[in-house]
Amino acid sequence: MSELAFFIRPARVEDVDTILELIVGLATYEKAPDSVKATPELLRKNLFETPYAHTLLAFRGSADAPGEAIGMAMYFHNYSTWTGKPGIYLEDLFVKPETRGMGVGKAFFVELAKVAEEKDCGRLDWSVLKWNQPSIDFYEKSLGASAMSEWMGMRLEGEGISNLKKFAL
Repeated sequence: MSELAFFIRPARVEDVDTILELIVGLATYEKAPDSVKATPELLRKNLFETPYAHTLLAFRGSADAPGEAIGMAMYFHNYSTWTGKPGIYLEDLFVKPETRGMGVGKAFFVELAKVAEEKDCGRLDWSVLKWNQPSIDFYEKSLGASAMSEWMGMRLEGEGISNLKKFAL
């Protein structure tokens, strides 16, 4: 494993194109490149104008001499009624394949832990695709994370959300 000089910082509005490039890279890795509907305009609006989510970016090099973007962690705050505290939901973590195994993923979790401590968060949650064994191994063995096998993810999108109107009284 070779040494990789990198740094992580919060994304800025001028990083929108870089964020979108990393989103496409993640979607390609997850075998769903056609599923990306995000645009620079949507990212600008929803990450910076009304910040529904936050993004950390990793770059080769140093803060004084940044290089290419090599990864991102996008997260938002949720709330746990059981803990009575906010939490962090890690929506996406992506490290470019050629820089995996060099500490970038762990460094993202270090930064997320700092945010969680600053905000007095009770939890840090995320999902992983069942077929993504390298990531599952990393989360369980390197981070000590626990799989939540008793929970199943559920989702409504687009028309499914609109169809909820039929239940209005």
